[in-house]
Amino acid sequence: MKKKWILPMFASFMLVSGIGVSAAEAATVNELTSTAKQYIGAPYKYGGTNIQTGIDCSGYTRYIFSKFGISLKRSSREQFTQGTPVSKSDLKPGDLVFFNTSGSGVSHVGIYLGSNQFISATTSGGVEIDNINDRYYWGSRYVGARRVAEFTNEQAEQVKEAAIDFSVYASRGEAAIRLAAALGLDTNDTATPFVDVKPDSKYAGATKALNELQIFTGDASGKFNPGSPITRAQLAKVLVKAYGLQMKGEPKTFTDVPANHWAYEYVQILASNGITTGKSDGSFGVDEYATLEHLDIFIERIKNNLQ
Repeated sequence: MKKKWILPMFASFMLVSGIGVSAAEAATVNELTSTAKQYIGAPYKYGGTNIQTGIDCSGYTRYIFSKFGISLKRSSREQFTQGTPVSKSDLKPGDLVFFNTSGSGVSHVGIYLGSNQFISATTSGGVEIDNINDRYYWGSRYVGARRVAEFTNEQAEQVKEAAIDFSVYASRGEAAIRLAAALGLDTNDTATPFVDVKPDSKYAGATKALNELQIFTGDASGKFNPGSPITRAQLAKVLVKAYGLQMKGEPKTFTDVPANHWAYEYVQILASNGITTGKSDGSFGVDEYATLEHLDIFIERIKNNLQ
């Protein structure tokens, strides 16, 4: 496949943003957004500039763009003066999007991914993906956008299609909230053991309750990664553990879940209980992201089976 490039970095950034970039590296917009998503779950720290120990919103955008030879100013307000203004209807992946979270002008910045999704370092969940039109928070706080690089329409469209739409797919955090509600768990305790889920996070109560039951656990670095998508295999494991499901009858064959696959037992248990029948092509879709619709359907089927 022919590789498509960002317009020559040095020329485009000098023309579009006026930033004095002396040695920019060529890269695709897909590489920019993919790099940004590699740090989902990184901890937040006000004034922080270290992606490992803690970083704030403008420090995060500055860090990501610096990897491609692009120099951004330090604060979100200063970054709002760079590049060229972009209307919300004309947003492209790679644009910087800005929000008023303090009540006194621009105070938050993120990187637009496409499909109304943006990634940023948040005080509640660290680096995570959110919807710019979120009616509970971000939608009413959106201020505007700036373009510090110009990508071709074809490139932007490719990334838009590849971006994860969390109005369709389930994040680990959303899965935790819905599962905790379905189980009727007490979510008042928000003191989670996860370094990337602070007590004031909307995911805190659910993740704490589910972790105590060993239904949801974190990764090796102690992160829950609430903004990361959950695969169908991971969802199978969580549901089996949450409801204590057991194997019923003979195993079912799925073309993409061999007996030596780590999720084989969990997928088989779901199938044997009639919770899933797999896909029309004979696969389970083990590595595909779970949709919110399937999450709700699986939970409803389990509840009906247990009645």
